[in-house]
Amino acid sequence: MTKEIIETPHAPAPVGPYSQAVKASGSMLFISGQIPFDTKGNLIGDTVEEQTQKVIENIKAILASQGLSLNNVVKTTVLMTDLSKFGEMNETYNTYFHESKPARATFEVSRLPKDVQIEIEAIAVC
Repeated sequence: MTKEIIETPHAPAPVGPYSQAVKASGSMLFISGQIPFDTKGNLIGDTVEEQTQKVIENIKAILASQGLSLNNVVKTTVLMTDLSKFGEMNETYNTYFHESKPARATFEVSRLPKDVQIEIEAIAVC
């Protein structure tokens, strides 16, 4: 198996000892959990809708760096600090994944990095 570390300046740099994404054997792309930060490390959005939008835009930027799109995503994991906002997140999420819905799991967690409301990781096929 080959492993390639993926980094793009069009998504925020990792805030810890991990990669934005890792491509395995050229056929699978594992995207680390993305939070709603811009490339300069600024939090984007006050609402869960705005933060969901920024997170998915970051995922799109990483996918695009590999010539992929959201249609290549086969699985996402959504972490939220308040599942009472699931409906709002889901509405925004659906605007991006309405054509090709990946498998998904959603969990409520007590806290996320930098106290954001949402984090999403993704797995895509190349």
